[in-house]
Amino acid sequence: MTPPVVQIAPDLLPIVSLGVLHLDEIANAGHESRLDVALAEAERAIRRQSPDERVAVRRMYSRVGIDPTRRRPSSEALLRRVLRGDPLPRVNALVDVCNWCSLELQLPYGLYDFHRIDGTIALRLGEPAETCAGIRKDVVHLAGRLVLADARGAFGNPTSDSARTLVTPATTTALAVIFAPRDLPSATLQGALQLTSERAADFTGAREVARFVV
Repeated sequence: MTPPVVQIAPDLLPIVSLGVLHLDEIANAGHESRLDVALAEAERAIRRQSPDERVAVRRMYSRVGIDPTRRRPSSEALLRRVLRGDPLPRVNALVDVCNWCSLELQLPYGLYDFHRIDGTIALRLGEPAETCAGIRKDVVHLAGRLVLADARGAFGNPTSDSARTLVTPATTTALAVIFAPRDLPSATLQGALQLTSERAADFTGAREVARFVV
């Protein structure tokens, strides 16, 4: 299976780095009971000692003109949810694994069904009046926001993803993307990809096809 081609718009290269993980042979249970204990312990650990909110991630948002308080990175939204006493959302095994990693590492993740992506992937800023169909809302407005786009248009960003590339229990091949500040140490981003790959293998049987940083 050929790994995807992922590019970053020149104006974003000094600001954003992407960690990309291509996974295949996924057995994506709607509810993986083996995650119950692991996620509950992760939530308890976060409440005992909250990780530092990633100032660098907020700065990354601000540098592209996004108010990180109004449009929170998904990682920060997960952290706030857990700190107020709510559990992590349970969607399906692979989504749950990525949310777990995002919570602990405080890096925003995107997760996409690979077979629903069409051609080269580009990280760019959303165009004026650009929208996509959201997972939990009818329309996501993307103007001026960080977006991943393919030949069919925008399908994801570090705050919310689109319905078109939604990962479901039927997903067998997926792309996990970590949106990281460019100044994040390479070893930290590589470690995040390694942790995600290991947990995906443990809880979904996923096989890593490719791993790279853009």
